Amino acid sequence: MSVWLPVLLALLISALGGLYLLGVFRRRRHKEPPLDKGLIPWLGYALDFRKNTSEFLQKMQRKYGDIFTVQLGGHYFTFVMDPLSYGSIVKEARSKLDFNHFAKQLVAKVFGYHSLENDHKILEAGNKHLMGDGLVAMTQAMMENLQNLMLHSIGMVESQEWQYDGLFHYSYNIVFRAGYLSLFGNETVERNKAKAQEFDRVHSEELFNEFRKYDSLFPRLAYGVLPPKDKLEAERLKKLFWNMVSVKKTIQKDNISQWIFEQHRIRQEQGMAEYMQDRYMFLLLWASQGNTGPASFWLLLFLMKHPEAMKAVKEEVEKVLKETNQEVKPGGPLINLTRDMLMKTPILDSAVEESLRLTSAPVLIRAIIQDMDFKMADGREYALRKGDRLAMFPYYALHMDPEVHPEPHQFKYNRFLSPDGAKKVDFYKNGRKVKYFTMPWGAGTSICPGRFFATNELKQFVFLMLAYFDFELVNAEKDIPPIDKSRWGFGIMQPTHDVQFRYRIRF
Repeated sequence: MSVWLPVLLALLISALGGLYLLGVFRRRRHKEPPLDKGLIPWLGYALDFRKNTSEFLQKMQRKYGDIFTVQLGGHYFTFVMDPLSYGSIVKEARSKLDFNHFAKQLVAKVFGYHSLENDHKILEAGNKHLMGDGLVAMTQAMMENLQNLMLHSIGMVESQEWQYDGLFHYSYNIVFRAGYLSLFGNETVERNKAKAQEFDRVHSEELFNEFRKYDSLFPRLAYGVLPPKDKLEAERLKKLFWNMVSVKKTIQKDNISQWIFEQHRIRQEQGMAEYMQDRYMFLLLWASQGNTGPASFWLLLFLMKHPEAMKAVKEEVEKVLKETNQEVKPGGPLINLTRDMLMKTPILDSAVEESLRLTSAPVLIRAIIQDMDFKMADGREYALRKGDRLAMFPYYALHMDPEVHPEPHQFKYNRFLSPDGAKKVDFYKNGRKVKYFTMPWGAGTSICPGRFFATNELKQFVFLMLAYFDFELVNAEKDIPPIDKSRWGFGIMQPTHDVQFRYRIRF
């Protein structure tokens, strides 16, 4: 018996440890939010959450109220569903709630990038190039690359004939490629500018086609549920992008954005290996271009499905051109759409924000670094446990709240316009003003640093489409396609299927 006792004790300890890891012993403590671990040990509600995030959270809210904790794949997530309480999360110190802790794990899994200890500070140091004078330069670069991709065939006979394409494919293709060229640079001109521009068109097309393959795998890759064949494809694509946007290739180009150059320079000074910098370049490509293309699709589609919105935005475009003494005409110079011009489009701004409200669905997550008390807007206080995660899902809790946004499922291009034409910022719930009335870019320390550039990309693309092209849906009677529910939580949603349209240059 004395021989077997240590073995039995070891087995017992191992079994108890396994049960602990599976969450069997987790119990709700005093003052903690309602806890629901689900029926499957460790996995909890992970399958339900992944299948339809919005539907699952609605069900949990009906059952438990505006705050609850659920088990998802071995982790405990506390969801806050009251938008009036979001300010407390956004403003909390990093020493208690930290976005970077969770983000580091995700980017390592999805992009193979292992960050430096002070990575968030390095990123912030380069963000000056995404606003002010830096944004002016990037907006100009985006304009020139959009012109190369969209208007290079002006004057050719075939450009005046109807071209057919999927609206999602076309929008994503153009905006991604122009954004990529604006950030990562153009082919060196040397003696022949026309050939360099043609190279940019061909090269960016090849890159986009490979990016779409990776993008289709992204949700399952992030959740860690790719089958073996798709895992091999994901690894192939990662290696391909580490090479295509490598530091070595990027620094040989013309017109590299200062933002990209600064991120490389600082990491080089910090001693980061070049192969890891290559992986970071791929991360920047996805972060900057993975959502803007889909967002441009939804914006154009909503405008095409709502003639009154299209008319209002088109009149504003014509007004801005007239005020800057520019005209689109045969044989005339291409219009130069500047940042200053983009700041004079309140109707388009409202349409952009409304489109983002309807289609942006990120899950915003903070790691709980220490045991802490959390106070809801209504005064209730809850204890949050170190090691858990705190999460917000603004799409359902805020964007679709009929009290904050009446008729939330309807596209209203002027929802964010005041009667005097200025931006509307007063939205209410329970008689209280909602500070964060939309959250497509996140909020607080984790807010998207490239949001101003991304918004300009959207607006420039739509502006050029309205100024230069005739375009229409092939079947205007078809309903707007539903969103792909497998992509809940990853930014801008994508449609389950494309929508056919046709377009042609007006002259």
